Amino acid sequence: MEKLVVLSGAGISAESGIKTFRDMGGLWEEYDIMEVASPEGWARNSELVQKFYNDRRKQLLDCKPNRAHLLLVELEKFYDVEVVTQNVDDLHERAGSSKVLHLHGELRKAQSTHDPSLVYDIDGWEIKKSDRCEKGYPLRPNVVWFGEPVYAMEPAMDIVSKSGILVVIGTSLNVYPAASLVDFVPDNCLVYLIDPNEVMYYGRKKVNFVKEKAGKGTGILFEQLIGQKPPF
Repeated sequence: MEKLVVLSGAGISAESGIKTFRDMGGLWEEYDIMEVASPEGWARNSELVQKFYNDRRKQLLDCKPNRAHLLLVELEKFYDVEVVTQNVDDLHERAGSSKVLHLHGELRKAQSTHDPSLVYDIDGWEIKKSDRCEKGYPLRPNVVWFGEPVYAMEPAMDIVSKSGILVVIGTSLNVYPAASLVDFVPDNCLVYLIDPNEVMYYGRKKVNFVKEKAGKGTGILFEQLIGQKPPF
């Protein structure tokens, strides 16, 4: 089967009700981003950081995958679909996607503050102050913060380099390092970008723009690729 790689960003999760940092009226107004998403912020006030991510986790449990997530699962009947997501939610997995790589970590997991390789599933929504890793150190969110390395970039580049079709959903191609992934697709790869906003892309690849929100745009993409209307 031909490999179809999806690069997804905040725009796909927004339709499920997930707030994003960059939304007007969203989290930018509630928190200083560097206070809740940086090693320095954690060092200054770990309780604030834990509360922030506990609240995000609680919100996530009330959200459901949307049409875009579900249609990507439907495309697995026709393509070898692999999702590379900038999002830390688990909506792709809950929709049923079989191959998902998280660039920036996973909200529903915790990691040791001493050894980042020690990662644990979170039962429910809360990391408590008393929670410890097996070596006795406190737990922190399993999320890549500003200033931290994106360890998943190398496997992501490998996935993208094997794609026959690349579909970018809900991310602008202007936020690095994730935006650089487009440069690794083969020369004959078809590239689609689904986003309701005007996106300025300055790379060398030809991009087919679908100027719609994630759900509607993925439906249009499905019809273009499969030659039939999507099942829902």
